[in-house]
Amino acid sequence: MTHTTSNPKIHEGRNLKRFREMLGIKQDALAFELGEDWNQQRISTLEQKEKIDSAILEQVSAILKIPAEAIRNFDEQQAITVISSTFNDNSQLGTLINNYNNPIDAVLKLHEEKMALYERMLTEKDEMMGRLERLLSSQ
Repeated sequence: MTHTTSNPKIHEGRNLKRFREMLGIKQDALAFELGEDWNQQRISTLEQKEKIDSAILEQVSAILKIPAEAIRNFDEQQAITVISSTFNDNSQLGTLINNYNNPIDAVLKLHEEKMALYERMLTEKDEMMGRLERLLSSQ
């Protein structure tokens, strides 16, 4: 089992859970995508692990369509520091944002793209249903 985190403050399982929840994906759905050996309970156990096997993390990140590095490197304390400093000293806000590599921005962009795709798929489904109804009514 290969571990990927060198920073002991980073909890990969918790990060995985945060990203999964931000994307609105349930544990059951993630388990289904991972294959027959997976179930909701196994995903729950995975999210409790401080370090996740590199191969599994790569699979999960591919399913969630986010970089594995985002899960490996997201540091909650660093994010809190950025947020708290914006309330204490607004003059440093621009510098902090520019210097902070925020994987959440990438996740939010992917989520927006995913929602646009979902809306297109729903439109196509409605069009297909209309065609099928016209076909059935013409027979």
